[in-house]
Amino acid sequence: MEPVIDFGTSGGGDPACDLVIAWTMFSGGSREAFREAVGQDGGTWARARGWALWRALLVLSGCVGTDEGLAAVHRRVIDEVLADHARHA
Repeated sequence: MEPVIDFGTSGGGDPACDLVIAWTMFSGGSREAFREAVGQDGGTWARARGWALWRALLVLSGCVGTDEGLAAVHRRVIDEVLADHARHA
């Protein structure tokens, strides 16, 4: 049996992990207000987009074809993360 390395908690302590709510809970102006209020640097926000994208893709892969409502939510998150990257990259 081959060993398995689980990197699921390797982001512990990274403030970017806490910013994922920017795409799951906020949109438009409220997301920008949150971004301004938090005051993190661009690198932290880039990592946060990565965490949000990772999570949305992971959940989406498990619910496509079984829970289209949940799939739609995570497709929206993916779209928002990609649009945010285009605005702030």
